[in-house]
Amino acid sequence: MEETPMEIGSNKMFGGYNKRYKHYSPTLGCAMTFSVFFPPSPPSQKLPVLYWLSGLTCTDENFIIKSGAQRMAAAKGIALVAPDTSPRGLNIEGESDSWDFGVGAGFYLNATNEKWKNWRMYDYVVKELPTLLSENFEQLDTSRASISGHSMGGHGALTIYLKNLDKYKSVSAFAPIVNPINCPWGEKAFSNYLGTNKSDWEEYDATCLISKFNKISAAILIDQGEEDNFLKNQLLPHKFEEACKSASVPLTLRMQPGYDHSYYFIASFIDDHISHHADALA
Repeated sequence: MEETPMEIGSNKMFGGYNKRYKHYSPTLGCAMTFSVFFPPSPPSQKLPVLYWLSGLTCTDENFIIKSGAQRMAAAKGIALVAPDTSPRGLNIEGESDSWDFGVGAGFYLNATNEKWKNWRMYDYVVKELPTLLSENFEQLDTSRASISGHSMGGHGALTIYLKNLDKYKSVSAFAPIVNPINCPWGEKAFSNYLGTNKSDWEEYDATCLISKFNKISAAILIDQGEEDNFLKNQLLPHKFEEACKSASVPLTLRMQPGYDHSYYFIASFIDDHISHHADALA
């Protein structure tokens, strides 16, 4: 399979196009898919990019199909880029045994455990994908980029942003896993991908990273549903809030009464997030 992206789907929406691509990823050692929403614009116009990282069990399609983000992205002239959430088709023993680890659960890190050495979603999102986009889509201005995500993807967006403040203009998240070293999802994934040394885990924990990478200009925006089943055991937003306060990092944490962990919640507030990024990208 070619490294050059091959279009495998196209649907018109709000005057723009959702397009889906497949390519071979040298970083991950397998074929990968990603989706892009191109807002309506003249061909000469350079479009800023908002990366969306999805949560556990998702593919590149969940956000594109369910969020309704295209309406505001079309109005603001922002391209949406949604990668997949893990390598697929490598047939590693145990990769599909559980929903919160392995396939569909890459956690946006670079695994150091030899068995999971292809699980390098951090490098894929931060390095390979932006290069692929800039080399193959003249309209996309990957030097003007922001990042967002949901749950595991919110964790990915926050950690990637904090470690690459020069690459992204802003960050936001829905119900992110902000302190994975202290929750069951994170403990399971990190111990398998990164080994048992917990100091290695801190490199992928937003609550730990905020004290190191705190030269942040644009406020971080987080929406969290108060009726989210995972709020108390897995998501721990107030740990991140405390860390931001200690480091004097601007954070807007909005606790939303009655909302759960689903795309109904995301669709309800996605316009605010697109506007948040549009301001930073302008």
